[in-house]
Amino acid sequence: MIALLIAAGVAFAVAVLGTPMLIRLLRKWEIGQLIRDDGPFTHPHANKAGTPTMGGIAVVVAVGIGYATAHLRGEELKFARSGLTLMALIVGMGLVGFIDDYLAVRRRRNLGLRKRGKAAGEVLVASGFALLALNWVMASTNLSFTRQLDLNLGTTGWFVFAVFVIVGSGNAVNLTDGLDGLAAGAATLTFGAFMVICFWQFRHTDIYQVERASTIDIAVVAAALTGACAGFLWWNAAPARIFMGDTGSLAIGAAMAGLALFSNVILLLPILGGLYVIETLSVIAQVISFRGFKRRILRMAPIHHHFEVSGWPEFTIIVRFWLFAGVLVALALGFFYGDFVINFPEALV
Repeated sequence: MIALLIAAGVAFAVAVLGTPMLIRLLRKWEIGQLIRDDGPFTHPHANKAGTPTMGGIAVVVAVGIGYATAHLRGEELKFARSGLTLMALIVGMGLVGFIDDYLAVRRRRNLGLRKRGKAAGEVLVASGFALLALNWVMASTNLSFTRQLDLNLGTTGWFVFAVFVIVGSGNAVNLTDGLDGLAAGAATLTFGAFMVICFWQFRHTDIYQVERASTIDIAVVAAALTGACAGFLWWNAAPARIFMGDTGSLAIGAAMAGLALFSNVILLLPILGGLYVIETLSVIAQVISFRGFKRRILRMAPIHHHFEVSGWPEFTIIVRFWLFAGVLVALALGFFYGDFVINFPEALV
């Protein structure tokens, strides 16, 4: 438990204290957000052009420092393959996002990498994670909800599924990152839930069929992510002093998928990260409606922009979406704990 507090606390402190330095550097290098004007409506964030982006660098660095610092408490906590693989995934996806952000700024257009190039980078990193998970971490290939189900996907099936979930989760957070602090605030809640889930599994390893060293290490990663996102939110909350960019959104989304895969709650992820699912579905529905029927079902997609164009104040949307995300996180934790209470009541004694 102390290791989790250290990871979260150090990551929070690094993000809070380090982000202002990053802001100054980005302003010096003139690395600011470029607003793309697309669709029939004026972009709600046209006045935010020039705000420093690539803030995800602070998140990734804070997570790494928080995770490493938690392991300085003698031999009580050791680096596990699962935790190291998760950290590699976070850094790898952050690097893909960084390249996309950098190219967007360099070209002075909010386009970055070409779609194929970006997708290839995401798939490459996700594939590397899946291979390490299967051949180094020896992750379970069973499908899971609140714990492992009696349904084995097989090596190939799990590999494809893992890549799909990681890439999908990264892009879902990317789509949600459209209002000041929206993605970071919701991510703080989601990672906090993962910290609770992993620590609970650590306390009941026999029931969840997990290794103690592996489970506590990924709990530390979740704690570091919680602290880093909360610390970054200090500067990213409306009005944002810095945006996380693809550097942060891809890393955060991939981290959620990796945590869900390693903690055997992958089918619980759509509830834990339900806000990101809704945002993604709103974009899919908008595209299908417009291309298939030449009509828009939303005034602007993703759905948070629909409410902006409809006249809702930005801060109102953010808070209400945070509340929505919090309710879904609570629901997911309810499913997780409810399964434990119903099926293993003797463990509560």
